[in-house]
Amino acid sequence: MANPASYRPKTGEIPTNPGVYRFRDPHGRVIYVGKAKSLRSRLNSYFANPAGLLPKTYAMVHAASSVEWTVVGSELESLQLEYTWIKEFKPRFNVVFRDDKTYPYLAVTMNEKYPRVQVMRGDKRKGTRYFGPYTAGAIRETMDTLLRVFPVRSCSAGVFKRAEASGRPCLLGYIDKCSAPCVGRISPGDHRALAEDFCAFMGGEAKRFISKLEKQMADAVAKLDYEHAARLRDDITALRKVFERNAVVLSEDTDADVFALHEDELEAAVQVFHVRGGRIRGQRGWVVEKVEDFTTPDLVEHLLLQVYGEDGDTHGRLPREILVPVEPSNAEDLATWLGGIRGAKVDIRVPRRGDKAALMSTVRENAEHALKLHKTRRAGDITVRSQALQELQEALDLPVPLLRIECFDVSHVQGTNVVASMVVVEDGLPKKSDYRKFSITGPAAADDTAAMHDVLTRRFRHYLQDKSAQVDESVLAAGPADPSENADAAKPVLASTVLDTTTPAPKAKFAYPPNLVVVDGGQPQVNAAARALKDLGIDDVYVVGLAKRLEEVWLPDSDFPVILPRTSQGLYLLQRIRDEAHRFAITFHRQKRGKAMTVSALDAVPGLGASKRKALLAHFGSVKGVKAASAEELAHAKGIGPALATAIVNHFAGDGTGGAAVPAINMTTGEIIES
Repeated sequence: MANPASYRPKTGEIPTNPGVYRFRDPHGRVIYVGKAKSLRSRLNSYFANPAGLLPKTYAMVHAASSVEWTVVGSELESLQLEYTWIKEFKPRFNVVFRDDKTYPYLAVTMNEKYPRVQVMRGDKRKGTRYFGPYTAGAIRETMDTLLRVFPVRSCSAGVFKRAEASGRPCLLGYIDKCSAPCVGRISPGDHRALAEDFCAFMGGEAKRFISKLEKQMADAVAKLDYEHAARLRDDITALRKVFERNAVVLSEDTDADVFALHEDELEAAVQVFHVRGGRIRGQRGWVVEKVEDFTTPDLVEHLLLQVYGEDGDTHGRLPREILVPVEPSNAEDLATWLGGIRGAKVDIRVPRRGDKAALMSTVRENAEHALKLHKTRRAGDITVRSQALQELQEALDLPVPLLRIECFDVSHVQGTNVVASMVVVEDGLPKKSDYRKFSITGPAAADDTAAMHDVLTRRFRHYLQDKSAQVDESVLAAGPADPSENADAAKPVLASTVLDTTTPAPKAKFAYPPNLVVVDGGQPQVNAAARALKDLGIDDVYVVGLAKRLEEVWLPDSDFPVILPRTSQGLYLLQRIRDEAHRFAITFHRQKRGKAMTVSALDAVPGLGASKRKALLAHFGSVKGVKAASAEELAHAKGIGPALATAIVNHFAGDGTGGAAVPAINMTTGEIIES
């Protein structure tokens, strides 16, 4: 790795103008391209304190061996030049949105002599019109339906050449789902016009074609040509079936692309809905690894640059309106650049309310599901899991394989309802049957470190107890160790052991210790966990912590964290375990907090459980009715005996609490629920 000081330019040599800069590695390859309003300010930030940079930036400046820059006249020019260089050099430290190829597209190859309709996946090709994406079943049905009305060629080049050589069309030509240009049934010009109509229908002009066919059907009926009218009727039904699949979500004059994203510390998923004529005409998705220190506005800016700069058109044409979750960086310059591509004004807006905001929420949900699906597939791959466990073992320099990992997280709201969670991963997969929840009270709830110490102590004290119990049982089953002891005395023990085999042994809760304990937090939490294990005399379990801010891995009694590469499978594994522990803890915290939200005056009555409280309220209608009832009246309620009725009367009279009864209160709003 190069020392950044070895190629740092002098401050006076760097201009203060706007510009674009490039970092190169020792082989001359461009590894990063960036733009800046002031080149001097931006470049100095890389060299002033390299040790304080984020992990990805630290890796980039140490992988580079030189930096160069180009001054431009305006921020718009820097935007254009940055995009041009990213497209040309494809630097490995720049954000690259990878197209989601989960769903297929309906494609029309307009660059061929006889355009072909087909289902396509993968990278897009020039001269081909794309519609979708669709699900695999829907796209086949759509294509099959439309070929009835627009019989465009759909066969491969090989089938086309064989039919052309033999002078006989394929089966589709005989059943009127292909106009058979291979045998000259239609001229190249007419076939291209048919393909143009196909694209126009898919592009949102369905009503024009339906109206045209309805008029032709009426003319056929007037001429008493009922067979032709029936065929036209079936064609109209087919077109309406395809047309009605796309629900109207906005006004019919709305053409917009709606973007939304969902991100975490390592990756971001982006989804876009293409709305044309108020209907959703297509959907696309991307997943990006966050190798740069980008804010959400920066991500949106680079997303629009790559989406519209790659092919200048993502769905037939660039729309006049682009809806985004947050305003991108350099929004005005970006709108000017997009307007130049479209040839007309482009508005970049953030919807705040109404139908567009509701649609944005739907797109955001799709992005969230896409990121979850991406992470699930990554976690489910056995090769990736093995690689992650091996990378983690090597990075932490552990002498044992990580067969079992346990992660702990503490959850609370300002010190109230403090709880903790324990999640378990074996062989890289979650083992939910071993998950545990902890309620924390007393001095242990004072702060996170005390809570972490308490939870680890309780968990491993259970482990030691179970281990000791198993050892005692094995010694008892083995009988006396000294053969000189009385054999007759050993017989009852052996007999009882044989009888016990008919009864299943109780399942040990914590008999299997983890190889690695992961805590959610930094150095203080890690040290607290290590101290808990040390106090119990456990020295064969390793402890690390994962801090959220920079995804740093902390070891006990270490002044510096371990920095895993941002693309490390081991880091992904740790992050997934940490997120699962956080989810499990916060779910338990919300349950506990929800139960504590409502406090009723009946809660403090001794001997009065939940079912009997329900019965009293059902019988008397409210707490006020219960308070006013006598012991005899209370005894008529279901499950309330004379003794309990007397205890309730004494409680509300003040004998039970030594004071006035407390009304039921919603602790969130302060509202009195019952009176």
